[in-house]
Amino acid sequence: MMSRAYRLAPWLFLAPAAIYFFSLVIYPIFGSFWVSFHDWDGTTFQCSDGRTLQELAEDESCRRVPLMTWVGLENYERFFDKTPRDAGRIAEYWSGVFAGESPRWPRLSVETKVVLNNIKWLVLFPLAIPIGLAFALFLNQTSVWIRATKSMFFFPFVLSPAVIGFVFQYFYDPSGPLEGIYDLLGWDSGVIGDQTRATYGIIVAGWYPQIAYCMIIYLAGLTAIEPEQIEAARLDGARRWKLLRRIILPQLWPATFVALVVTTIGALRSFDLVQVMTIGGPGRGSSDVLARYMYQKTLFDQDYGYGATLAVILFLIMLVFIAVFIRQMVQQED
Repeated sequence: MMSRAYRLAPWLFLAPAAIYFFSLVIYPIFGSFWVSFHDWDGTTFQCSDGRTLQELAEDESCRRVPLMTWVGLENYERFFDKTPRDAGRIAEYWSGVFAGESPRWPRLSVETKVVLNNIKWLVLFPLAIPIGLAFALFLNQTSVWIRATKSMFFFPFVLSPAVIGFVFQYFYDPSGPLEGIYDLLGWDSGVIGDQTRATYGIIVAGWYPQIAYCMIIYLAGLTAIEPEQIEAARLDGARRWKLLRRIILPQLWPATFVALVVTTIGALRSFDLVQVMTIGGPGRGSSDVLARYMYQKTLFDQDYGYGATLAVILFLIMLVFIAVFIRQMVQQED
């Protein structure tokens, strides 16, 4: 009897977390897949027995279920419908650039703009990692002044993304602190007021807390390095860059791996700053990303089927990166 209780005890402790995980993570994932194959406005329901709500008697009730129309892969075809055309236009643009011409950036569909903006986030957002490393190396000193000012570098990490968005929105304003620079460059609309610069301005705003986060991770990694190893390397003639490249960076690889995973996922789910600073604009989708576009199509356009399709596409993209990271982690353990 006692041995059976011991066998059941772990499962009983895991049960609350398992129920929470399956009900709030696994079930919504499969639900999004199912809704993506339908056309549904999010407000239309019917009785579970097939009757419409209008057919119910005055005092009768029934279990309501969504009234969805099966469309198969139409929502996915809708997302990729203009991809070949847009790819051709982009190819023509770069052909003109390499030929020495000055072509205008082509008009693209919102879906293509969203994908390109996500690619920009994936390429540029990880630059917060080396910057965070540089700050961590600077702060990992025994100076009293550095210890006293260390909390100032932590400050961006505790700020809400909405607050950061509002602060940078004021900072980027054409009549704000950068007005003189805008006049010098001829940028009448500033940074986030221009369709070609808005995404880059939001990414820079995203660096502000992400650099602090990466710095904290690297500071934790630096404390795990034995001072005797550093001293031994210096006695062997290692200085500055050689010491960093041969001794410090290899031991910081676990911290770098964590920072890379978190930063990549953060780049894919970049929603809050885009929503606060530009709402996907200026213009139609010029700074939009998959996460915010999904929010727009689902809640405001009431196109739940297409919104679920965007969620599935974003989930599959993130799944690819997560699989690569897990494979890398397993190889490290081996």
